[in-house]
Formats: sequence, structure tokens, C-alpha cells
Amino acid sequence: MAGKKRPADPSIPESNLKALNPDGPHVYHRYHIETDPAPDVAPYPSRFQVRVGKVGLARHLLREIVHYRFNRRLVTSRPCMYGVFSGPIGGFAPRPKMCVGCLRCMTENPDFVRVYHNPQRQLLGDSYFTPQLVDAVMYEAQTGKIPVKGAGYRGKFGGIGWDGMWTDMSEIVRPTRDGIHGREFISTVVHVGERPSYLTFNDQGMPAGPIPRGFSLPLPILFDLPPVSLLQDSLVRILVESARELETLVILPLSQMQRLGVQGQHIVPLVTPEDHGSLAIPGEGPLMVELDSWNEALFKGVLRQFPAAIPCLRLNFGSGFEEQLLGCVDAGIRVFHLVANYHGRSTDGDFVLDTIRRAHQILVDARRRDHVTLIGGGGIIAAEHVPKAIICGLDLVSLETPLLIALQLAMAHGCADRSTSQFIVPDLALGWGTQRLKNLLASWRDQLLEVMGAMGLREVRRLRGELGRAMFQKDLEREAFEGIAGYEKG
Repeated sequence: MAGKKRPADPSIPESNLKALNPDGPHVYHRYHIETDPAPDVAPYPSRFQVRVGKVGLARHLLREIVHYRFNRRLVTSRPCMYGVFSGPIGGFAPRPKMCVGCLRCMTENPDFVRVYHNPQRQLLGDSYFTPQLVDAVMYEAQTGKIPVKGAGYRGKFGGIGWDGMWTDMSEIVRPTRDGIHGREFISTVVHVGERPSYLTFNDQGMPAGPIPRGFSLPLPILFDLPPVSLLQDSLVRILVESARELETLVILPLSQMQRLGVQGQHIVPLVTPEDHGSLAIPGEGPLMVELDSWNEALFKGVLRQFPAAIPCLRLNFGSGFEEQLLGCVDAGIRVFHLVANYHGRSTDGDFVLDTIRRAHQILVDARRRDHVTLIGGGGIIAAEHVPKAIICGLDLVSLETPLLIALQLAMAHGCADRSTSQFIVPDLALGWGTQRLKNLLASWRDQLLEVMGAMGLREVRRLRGELGRAMFQKDLEREAFEGIAGYEKG
């Protein structure tokens, strides 16, 4: 929605302003994601199976006919308020897709009614992307709303991975600071690019020396490239169009961009040393170019070919990545994309939560943290993981598998490795797929705003590295039980 006009910032390249604000640099827009229902197009197994013994139901109906003296209204009333038994022949042909698991029918008629978890639903996802998380992503992609369970949370309050970290909501300062319903605006804008410690100015008051290059995104989330096996035209076009409408970025191999002819500043080409001789891209140059590994010749080639773009280096979490991180900062890289596998594990088996904290602290100790932008991906599969990853030290996150699940791409087997993961791809319509991803990001942004509102923060950039706003199960258990017989440090 349009608001007050603001003067143009001379330090921001005109191309960046045009990409981020197509209506011109003088028009203020309050960021908003339009949601619209996007129902499933492929059959999705119901949560429950409802089994009714036909003989038992017939006996029950006969008893009611006699007891209520042929009162048709009472005899044909349905015991399920959700419509499970509202078909033409009632309980003789139940509708399990409407079952929410309240168990009223089973409680009132235990002799012939049984409600079970659908085993087909339990096969969705894998050991990390569990069926419960698949359910949440599917609901968010369908509706754009926040999943709410009226019965409350009945699971464990701790665990491994992201479940071992809790956000601290004790810093609530103003009840009106609610990102969804309140009166105060909470910003989710993040900066990507160079951030020097200071600027110098000449006698005329203008910046002296090279002006730092960078751009802003209205959302701390971008789209990572899908597995190589899924680089199909329909999926790639959905990712590209969704990123454009969401005003974020999507990472694609340079060869794929050239083959499909897709272009736009919102597309980040992923280049390899083999691409060194063919870096040309039609249309406007990209805002950012990602190198799949450190190669000095490729780095210099990218700077020559795309002088206005921000070079980004992709690094795998694993042994030695800390030294490589600092070495590449000294070489001139200011944006890093740190990735783990789809289960959030580094090549050493460490979880991404710990590796993010380690990377952040290394840069802090070297006094270089404020000079660089850290993007992280791998294992971020739920809305709550976004603020947790930013608290651990990231500036923004990249998504992979949640996008695929939102588009109803079923996992063929347990999918952890980026290069060998297999998904079953249905027919994907551009409009439907784009709306599903917009719904998903709208729901995740609302949940991010809820977390920041509860902490009393007005912008997501303040959340980065705020470890004082989090509690870690391992640390708390160590403080409470260390020195007690039977306690083993994890």
C-alpha cells in the first residue's frame, strides 16, 4: 500500500531502487503479502481413519427407533458436529476427511466405532521432516494462516536440534507492539552486502572513496536452488515468479537460467569454475551472484562481468569452514551462504544450530561480524526455525524442502543429501504454485512478527545474534545438574 513519499538515497544504485521499488524511489510501500486459498490439487491422505461396524450400527439404530418411538428427527440426528456421518447413509459410509480426532463418536459408541491414525499420513515426510511438520506446512500453504491447535501443545518441551532451543519471551515491554494486530509496525527488512565500520567524506560533504554496495530485502528469507533432479521447467518458473512477487531472491544455476531464458534482478545465478567463460546473462544484471566454491579467478571474473552485483560465496558447514570463512573475508567476500544438508547436519555431523553460532562467534571474535552478511540454509523447515536461526547469528535464511512440500512434492525416501534426494513431482500450474508459496511465506512472516512482538523488537535486524533472547536446553541442564551423580554432559 502506498504511503508517504521519501527522497531518493544517493548511496543506493538506481538499479537496486528500481528492483526493490518498481513504482519509483519516491514512493513508500508497506510490505504486505497477498494471500488467497490454494487447495491441494493432489489427493492428500486424511489424518484419521473412521471405522464403523455396520452390524453394531444397525443394532444401535433399531434400539433408538424403538426407544424414541419412530421419532425420525432424533433417530437420524448425527453425533458428529464436523460432518463425518453426514453422508446420504450416515455412519454406514463415514467421511474420514472431516474427522478432527475429537473421539466423541468413539466415546459414546465404543462397541462399534473406532478412530485410528491414518498410516498413509504417517508415511509423509521422513525422520527429520516429520508428518506433523508436513501437516503444518501444508496448512500454511493452503490458507496463508498460522496453524492453531485449540487443545494446546501436548508434546515434549525439549529435544534435539531446534527443539533444544527456546526463545525468551520475558522481554515484553508494550502490549500494543503486536506485529499482526497491533498499532506499531515491525520491520522485517534486512540488508545484504557490504557494511564498512565507517565512511569518510570530502570537503563538499560527499562520500570519499568507493561507496559500499548493498541492497535491502523486505523479508529475511530467500529461495535456495532445488535438488538437481528437480530442475524442471515448471518448478523453476514457479520459484522465479514467487520470488518476484514476494520481492525476495531465488538461487538458480547459471546454466539453467541460460537454458530457460529466465531473467530478472531477483534471480541469483549460481556459478561454477566451469562457467568462467560464459558468464553473460541477458537483460538486467543480477543484484547478487553466488559462487559455488572459492576460486579467485572466478571471483575476479564475476566482478568484471557484473560490476554492480554483490558476490556471494557458498560454503558447506564442516571441518575447516571457519578458517575458510575468515580467509575469504580477507579476500574481499562480504556475503556468505552457509549450507548444511536437508536434515540440518554438517559434513561432520554437527547440527546447524551449533554451526551457525560458531560461525557468528568466529566473526565476532575477529571483529568482522558487522562487515559481512550471513545467509544460512539446511534444516530450516518450520516457521519457528527462522527467528531461532537469526538469533543464533544469521542475517537471513534460505529455504529448500519446505517449498517443495508446499507444492505437494512427496519425498520418495528419506531426503537428507542435497545431491541425491528424490521427490515425486505432480503437475504444477504456475498460478497455483505461486500462490502456495506466497501463502507459506505470509504465514511464516506473521509468526516471525509474533515472536518479535513478544520480545519487544521493532525490526528483525535487532534480532541477529541476540543470544540473550534465547535459552538452550544443554546449557540449562548443565547448570542445573553438573556434578550430580548420573548426569552426563551431552
